Amino acid sequence: METIHTVAWMKQVASAARRDERVLGLVPTMGALHEGHLSLVRAAQQQCSPVVVSIFVNPKQFGPAEDFQKYPRPLDRDRALLEALGVDYLFVPSIEEMYPAGFRTRVVVEGLGDRLEGRSRPGHFGGVTTVVLKLLEIAQPRFAFFGRKDAQQVRIIEQMVGDLNLDAEIVVRPIVRDADGLALSSRNAYLDAEERAAARALYQSLDAVRRAVARGERERTQLLTALRKVIEQEPKVALDYAEIVEADTFEPVGNLRKTSYVLVAARVGQTRLIDNALLEPAGESFLVTL
Repeated sequence: METIHTVAWMKQVASAARRDERVLGLVPTMGALHEGHLSLVRAAQQQCSPVVVSIFVNPKQFGPAEDFQKYPRPLDRDRALLEALGVDYLFVPSIEEMYPAGFRTRVVVEGLGDRLEGRSRPGHFGGVTTVVLKLLEIAQPRFAFFGRKDAQQVRIIEQMVGDLNLDAEIVVRPIVRDADGLALSSRNAYLDAEERAAARALYQSLDAVRRAVARGERERTQLLTALRKVIEQEPKVALDYAEIVEADTFEPVGNLRKTSYVLVAARVGQTRLIDNALLEPAGESFLVTL
């Protein structure tokens, strides 16, 4: 595995892959890799060669009071995991390389990012779209792989790619969960043992919605009531938001009719976690994927 630190060299590698008519795949990450990230790498390797994994803790997507400084950066461990999988290239640019002196551009997708995570984390999605656009332009992948856990982020990236006629195809992969259902996240490392046990409430709240849908419930208010009841039973979890939205527009639904997401964000101690479930029409019923 070759480690690349500069934009210029990454662009040369990408150009050579295109010239040789190879299908380059990109897995953008902020490091602190877990099985969710590694599942994206494996999916990329099934479709692409070469595969590039980027590790860049992007300061522009963190708010002033967020965890940029303490965000885990175990680069040696991450590199070893990627080498074991046979990744072709690791792109690890510095902040100065990605945002050189005088950098002034910000990419904003209007509408989709001003609610839910966008309301809770002002400016977050502008930072995400800016860095993702840069990574797509630098690496020029045929496919770029993202996890469904960040459902709103992925939808915004899809919109940006379509609006700007970018060549990359966005591939969205399922959420990877621990045995007890907790969605894997680099921020899970912040949780102590009691908080880790309490964090299961996020998955359990989504499972309560799944069970209600299976019983035939379709009304948004009733489904969210079932979700909140679970969260309220866990004193270490403070709900930020819970919503059911249409998957394309991220507008709140009334009764379930179309493909939708159940979204939940909460603080467990000092750690903020998000999770979601995908609801898809299946005949007279809905398939709920956690």
